[in-house]
Amino acid sequence: MPGKENNKTFTGNLKQSDMEKAKTIITISSVFMLLFSYGNISGNIDHSDGSISDQESSKSVQTKTKSAQTGSKTTQTKSKPVQKSSKTAPDNKNIDVGTVRIGTQTWALANLNVITFRNGDSIPEARTNKEWVAAGESGKSAWCYYKNDPAIGLIYGKLYNWYAVNDPRGLAPVGWTLPNDADWAKLINYSGGQGVAGSKIKSTSRWNDGNDGTNETGFMGFPGGYRVENGTFLNIGSIGIWWSSSENNALSAVDHYLAQSNSLGRSSSPKQRGESVRCLRD
Repeated sequence: MPGKENNKTFTGNLKQSDMEKAKTIITISSVFMLLFSYGNISGNIDHSDGSISDQESSKSVQTKTKSAQTGSKTTQTKSKPVQKSSKTAPDNKNIDVGTVRIGTQTWALANLNVITFRNGDSIPEARTNKEWVAAGESGKSAWCYYKNDPAIGLIYGKLYNWYAVNDPRGLAPVGWTLPNDADWAKLINYSGGQGVAGSKIKSTSRWNDGNDGTNETGFMGFPGGYRVENGTFLNIGSIGIWWSSSENNALSAVDHYLAQSNSLGRSSSPKQRGESVRCLRD
């Protein structure tokens, strides 16, 4: 075919120098085209389909984000053992807070702060007024923190109704006993009698209006307040009151209290009331 032959003849007649010039022109043209294209890509910030530079940046950010997520996973993995170790163990042995010898008696240095009976059964917590009233009216055991605040409980212990004190499952942990009216009478007599015993067993801090005691006996009597039958909390800072295991009648039991004076009083309160408990060594 004539067209193909002319083409072959033309190619074959090209001089070597002409071919080298052609290569140079093609190379220069390619460089200009590349620079032009690069300039358009880099300068076009508002691409509707996203520029290559933006995509590369996005990939970089995603890579960093993945790295951060990986680091976060590593941190979470390390924190698992801490979460496992933070589980709260039953505190029916929480009475081991130290003791003080007063006369012939050995008293605990802090108010009772347990949530189980001696046999391991749980003591129900009554947080709301309704729960507290229901427990008292049905004659069932219950405990609470003053104003349901565990931070207060760290200092003053828990408040128990007398049904918990008298529960046959045993409120006092093993090795301890709940003091009866006669046990409190021994403490009063050893401390100089009812009129002055209060000052000697009061703590030296936390009492309102400068009514701190001397704590000569080491009893550490704090003003932990109490909870009345309808669920209201009263008199933290001004009254400390402790149940005895002695019953007064079908509706009330004997307790002993510290107030603003120097005396250690004795009274009879409704069994539904929430009061502190202090144990004696067996």
